[in-house]
Amino acid sequence: MPVSTPLLRFMKKLREDDVSCAAVLQNSCVFLFHHLSPLLQRTERETFRPAVLFSSDVLSILERLGSDKSLLNESVLIGCSEQNQPQFCLDVGKLDQAAVEKECGGNFVNLKKSFFLLTEADAPLVAKGQALLRWHQTNRFCSATGQPTHRNQAGSQRVCRSSGAVYYPKMSPVVIVLVSDGRRCLLGRQSSFPLGMYSALAGFCEMGETLEEALCREVAEEVSLEVQSISYSSSQHWPFPQSSFMMGCHASVSPAHTLLSIDHTELEDARWFTLEEIDTALQVKTLPRRGDPLTVWLPPKHALANRLIAEWAMRQRGNRVEP
Repeated sequence: MPVSTPLLRFMKKLREDDVSCAAVLQNSCVFLFHHLSPLLQRTERETFRPAVLFSSDVLSILERLGSDKSLLNESVLIGCSEQNQPQFCLDVGKLDQAAVEKECGGNFVNLKKSFFLLTEADAPLVAKGQALLRWHQTNRFCSATGQPTHRNQAGSQRVCRSSGAVYYPKMSPVVIVLVSDGRRCLLGRQSSFPLGMYSALAGFCEMGETLEEALCREVAEEVSLEVQSISYSSSQHWPFPQSSFMMGCHASVSPAHTLLSIDHTELEDARWFTLEEIDTALQVKTLPRRGDPLTVWLPPKHALANRLIAEWAMRQRGNRVEP
């Protein structure tokens, strides 16, 4: 859903005006992380959501745990709720994890696991928060002078006071593509994937490459196929491995040239899937448990890879002619 112009202007003001941002922080929503793992709470429906705390709640928790309440000022602005409530994130890794979990009635969960537990609406917010917190933790010094950098109140930039250099959070461009031969789609898996999970092919864009050039190169390198045509789908921020800008596409190859030659330094496996197999995989709603029969499953619904696969399946169903 598009964000309203007044709200976008308000967020811009908070990023640029330290005084306004500091004032708003005192009455805002704060999402807690512990060493970059988000705090989740179980709902009455046995689902999970990010724990929503107000600034006053965080201050009370910090006080009860004997921590300096000024830690709240390290919060980073990440957005605004539908109720126009500014949202911040804060990493409390300096505090005892179990103590914070007990105070908040939740658990800090690894982000990758969180993505399979959260809804399509909540996952991007948590991903953005973790990405910004990580960026601040890894950009504390100027690359030119070696001097410490200093953040603004919103956390939207860091400045080296010695050189005047301004640093902004960055994302690495990645192309992700669902390849089809007209009847089937191609999915692959890396050895680091959970057992049974397959996804669309993806790779980083190299310096100087266009989106199209990167896509063709990745497909050629990973499975030795030649792309004939490309169509753009949509994009997404993805927090892995360290904040990526995913650009999703569909690509077609000749039905006469579909033999795969897999680069096993890149992929553990890759294979063609029929519409029936994809429909079955799309129906898997929960993570397979240890001991369950091995089954093919897909990235979570809010992942761009899942969107590409669902788009392909919808088109295939539409192309079928009923007898």
